[in-house]
Amino acid sequence: MIRILPHQAKFLKSNAVHTGLVAGFGSGKSIAATIKTIEKKKQYPNISVAYYLPTYSLIKDIAFPNFEKYLQMMGITYDLNKSDKEFNTEYGKIIMRSIDSPEYIIGYEVGYSLIDEADIPPKDKMRQVLVNVVARNRKKLPNGEHNSLDFVSTPEGFRFMYDFFVKNKDENRVLVKARTKDNPYLPSAYIETLKGIYSATELEAYLNGEFVNITSGNVYYAFDRLNNHSDREVEDSDILHVGMDFNINQMCAIVNVIDNGIATAVAEYINYYNTDAVASKIKQDFPNNRVVVYPDASGKNRKTSAAETDINILKKYNFGIKALTSNPFVRDRINTMNKVFENQTVFINTYKCPIFTEHLETIGYKNDEPDKSINHSTDAMGYFVWYNYGKAKPKVYL
Repeated sequence: MIRILPHQAKFLKSNAVHTGLVAGFGSGKSIAATIKTIEKKKQYPNISVAYYLPTYSLIKDIAFPNFEKYLQMMGITYDLNKSDKEFNTEYGKIIMRSIDSPEYIIGYEVGYSLIDEADIPPKDKMRQVLVNVVARNRKKLPNGEHNSLDFVSTPEGFRFMYDFFVKNKDENRVLVKARTKDNPYLPSAYIETLKGIYSATELEAYLNGEFVNITSGNVYYAFDRLNNHSDREVEDSDILHVGMDFNINQMCAIVNVIDNGIATAVAEYINYYNTDAVASKIKQDFPNNRVVVYPDASGKNRKTSAAETDINILKKYNFGIKALTSNPFVRDRINTMNKVFENQTVFINTYKCPIFTEHLETIGYKNDEPDKSINHSTDAMGYFVWYNYGKAKPKVYL
């Protein structure tokens, strides 16, 4: 008898064009992948299916024993051709290939494909793998059924699985997530052993199946695109509260609305040339709304345009200004951002603010500071959040 866990069942039952299973170590993801590939082989007799792993050594060490075990448990006769990396079953072929060299994924057609450990290769290689695997996954199926390509992996930061199933999600892509502890059949000491090896950030990935910045730790660790999402949009009666960071060619502004003390980011302006450009676009997009800007405090002296300070430019657009005489310490601003996400005082319309959402999820530390190459949108939001939700401080209106 094969014991199927709830997250494995969701993965097995999904008939989406693409189903992903992202899970912690020991959660049974490769077992689910093995069983689904065999079930697809049974579903399409005499039509080959394909199973991919990052290297041929993994095919030998993981795929061969897993498939032999479950083919036997399911009562399916087979012959393993180790040199060709193929199982010849009573229902037809299960072809196994490495994705280490995408250019060699040629010369065959299948009706179903699955890539195991899809987050191991670099993203640029996985893009080529995807193109070549899709090209092989074209054998016509009965009754007009679509060819599916599924993926399983432990998350390795913000790599292929995050891009494919979260950043670029659509109605054809279903993601199932699971934690190590969702498998009750693991040895009792297994999780404690992992806790003794990995950092807290790594454990979020390897125990809880979460997308985190493994290499340097997430700055905004408390943000969760599901728990902190809101469908709230701008209405003509809304006062718009805009956090703004001043940088030539990297001007960023995040537009918020506030309802009974709860803020929601409802629009983003990323990497505009200067203050005049971003202010003009906000005015164009929201001509009927009162706008209040919470800027980088340096704007009272700084000029991203030739003649005027950034604050004076904002005043020309009749924007209200709320700012402090100086910016908070970076650590205080970050701590406040994490606090408001944790206690759900601040939400993000992730559909209206996709780049800002990605920045919150992916920004890590570099030399003990937030990575300046991608953090201007989070800085902009941070000034608004600090002003409204930070610790007690004198407020100065500019």
